[in-house]
Amino acid sequence: MFLSDFDYDLPLELIAQGPTAERSASRLLAVDRLTGQLSHYSFSDVMRLLPPDCVLVLNDTRVFPARLHGKKDSGGSVEVLLLRRMTDEGELWEVLCKRAQNMRAGSRLWFAPELWAEWLDAPHEGRGVLRFFPQEDLNLLLDQLGEVPLPPYIKRQGNVRAEDRERYQTVYARRVGAVAAPTAGLHFTEELLAALRERGSETVFLTLHVGAGTFQPIRVEQVEEHKMEEEGYELSEAAAERINLAKAAGRKLIAIGTTTTRALESACTPDGKVQAGQHRTNLFIYPGYQFRVIDGLITNFHLPRSTLLLLVAAFAGRELILKAYAEAVAQRYRFYSYGDAMLIV
Repeated sequence: MFLSDFDYDLPLELIAQGPTAERSASRLLAVDRLTGQLSHYSFSDVMRLLPPDCVLVLNDTRVFPARLHGKKDSGGSVEVLLLRRMTDEGELWEVLCKRAQNMRAGSRLWFAPELWAEWLDAPHEGRGVLRFFPQEDLNLLLDQLGEVPLPPYIKRQGNVRAEDRERYQTVYARRVGAVAAPTAGLHFTEELLAALRERGSETVFLTLHVGAGTFQPIRVEQVEEHKMEEEGYELSEAAAERINLAKAAGRKLIAIGTTTTRALESACTPDGKVQAGQHRTNLFIYPGYQFRVIDGLITNFHLPRSTLLLLVAAFAGRELILKAYAEAVAQRYRFYSYGDAMLIV
């Protein structure tokens, strides 16, 4: 299977540079896998498009201000993106870095008079491990000094805005640890979730802290040769029980986003049930994968040649998804993180 088979043309002006005025006012393209029908709605119409007794599974990870701008001892500027804490003791972090070439182990970076870091090893190919000082107040300092890590395709004057701290976050975000939002959930409001529950739908939460693994580009032409980076996820006993009971009762399970999908499919045991606990996954879902848990998917529109696009193509079929993307382009939908949504059933 070739990566070039998952390409499409997207006018740059369709890449959303900010959120809609109201979360649920975004557009929704409904895709019927059985008939191939494509239908256009507002996201608030999801109320009448989903089965009334379905179970929505949502990722409650919370994005933290993970991007820091600093200086080297030489005075040169540097940018780091905190990916994940390496240990429970001491603020040791794996990071992505820009303009950190030729730095050695032990070299320091200064982000503010009260915050600095030291390379544990020399950074290599834009990645490395930093130990931060001071260690007891890092979360507070990140909140003060860090930026919301918006994706690089959001290019606008001033770039990060005050509204991004709220809008690049789902309304149900609870557990801090992501460097990118699970964007399919950005369209939900508290009122919409409450209305869905009132009509009989159930909401269940899991946690997958979105990291580099989700967005790592595919650098091989043969799709099957790509290796996903591991990401951690957690499914509580109560959540696993509710999902398993729902599946046994024949209720439709709707995953909100590709990260939720990967977590659910990774948690599935050979007997078709999901297993509770804290786990790590490098599951790469591409066409040919046999889904065992989800019955429907709400997702945004993804980059060409990306693992996210391949996952969606695996669920709905490559030809149907490329047809849907072409329709979305023709109808001037907004793409990527702050863009519009797709419901696949």
